[in-house]
Amino acid sequence: MLPPPAPPIPTRRPRAMPLLDPTLWQDGPTLTGGSAPVVEPATGRTLATVDLAAPADVAEAAVRALAAQRDWARATHPERAAVLRRAGDLFTAHADELREWLVRESGSIPGKADFELHVAAQECYEAAALASRPTGQVLPSEAPRLSFTRRVPAGVVGVVAPFNAPLILAIRSVAPALALGNAVLLKPDRRTAVCGGLALAAVFAAAGLPGGLLQVLPGGAGTGAAVVADPHVRVVSFTGSTAAGRSVGELAGRHLKRVHLELGGNSALVVLRDADIEAAVAQASWGSFFHQGQICMTAGRHLVHTSLYDEYVERLAARADELAVGDPYRERVHLGPLIDRAQLDRVHALVEASTGQGAKLVAGGTHRDLFYRPTVLAGVADDTPAYAEEVFGPVAPVRSFATEEEAVALASAGPYGLSLGIVTRDAARGLDLADRIPTGIAHINDQTVNDEAVAPFGGVGASGTGARFGGEANLDAFTELRWTTARSTPAGHPF
Repeated sequence: MLPPPAPPIPTRRPRAMPLLDPTLWQDGPTLTGGSAPVVEPATGRTLATVDLAAPADVAEAAVRALAAQRDWARATHPERAAVLRRAGDLFTAHADELREWLVRESGSIPGKADFELHVAAQECYEAAALASRPTGQVLPSEAPRLSFTRRVPAGVVGVVAPFNAPLILAIRSVAPALALGNAVLLKPDRRTAVCGGLALAAVFAAAGLPGGLLQVLPGGAGTGAAVVADPHVRVVSFTGSTAAGRSVGELAGRHLKRVHLELGGNSALVVLRDADIEAAVAQASWGSFFHQGQICMTAGRHLVHTSLYDEYVERLAARADELAVGDPYRERVHLGPLIDRAQLDRVHALVEASTGQGAKLVAGGTHRDLFYRPTVLAGVADDTPAYAEEVFGPVAPVRSFATEEEAVALASAGPYGLSLGIVTRDAARGLDLADRIPTGIAHINDQTVNDEAVAPFGGVGASGTGARFGGEANLDAFTELRWTTARSTPAGHPF
């Protein structure tokens, strides 16, 4: 006779949407860090007001998360998977509303917002499959015992996510961490607190996730540091700049935390001598100008064979001049606004410093409010600021090379190692070249900006600690591997 099924874990009754209702946003205790406006960068208008978490709020949230996680970890894998599948469905069912938040709050064009929503749904579906994956292996043993490993939830996972692709860069950690039996403290960038944080909380609440398991803590660097340092948080997943990542890594090391760092990049797009130049320019404009260049994988260095260089620069500049820049919510445009004035000032300062050092401004280099024109710089060198540094804006520095060995040396130079694009008519040749350039991601006959829920994602060097997201990497990222043995009778020992 089969034993009776275990009682189901308590779930919240799915609650009404829309997410635009601020009363549905926050699950948990009142936050004490004050409030902040949600600002539309295209217009400067206030869309809403959100509560902020002070560092002191993190400890209470972590205690609550740990209490909820214990029951969640004991839930059956079908129960956990069902919540993740429902969440994936909700990202699709409420795409219109979520798209509006992504467009207005983060400055995304609608196509980029749709891509984020598609990836968010896929991340949930892939995470649902993780819940039932094989969790260990039987080991040989010298002793008369059963010896095996199994994966167990880490416990409470801290996720710190940035503004540029706020939904993707939060959900890719939140979904697998929850599916594998963890609770999550999510600290979104305060500039995208809704589409990068509170919207996720509302979706998972509507999907029936038990209370306390996902707590959103919008705030500044102090709040993020408190998440990293809290003793109940066992794993930290951080996406952001390399400078901030170094600080997070140091703090996590002091507290003996596992930390997964996905950081900045200055990725190379290599255009070989045999490339179709029209196709190469199409790849280049997307790789540098998509979402105003505010993507870690952006093509920040265009390395073009000397035989194609002049025509490439001319065509890329013409393409840049054709692109429409404006309010993505009210106009049909290719590029929206940069996220805020500080980012605009940084981008423009790098462009001006580059032209001041001899780079030729071929297109762009101007702005209206936060709308920066797609920019092409020619004649750049090793020390040209917009070539040597991560710009995080719509800027394409172009440099020539004469041999493949020179291309390898240029693409390999610098501290970053995130993504790589190679354009050639000979895919095998491209693969061989990619093997000689250290990056976490490589694409042949495609630009540098790509993402799929099933694929591992991460960089090397100053770009992070390797592939820590996607597929099997999520099992390593959000579980502990426990060794267990069992004997039929107690072991005897000589003393």
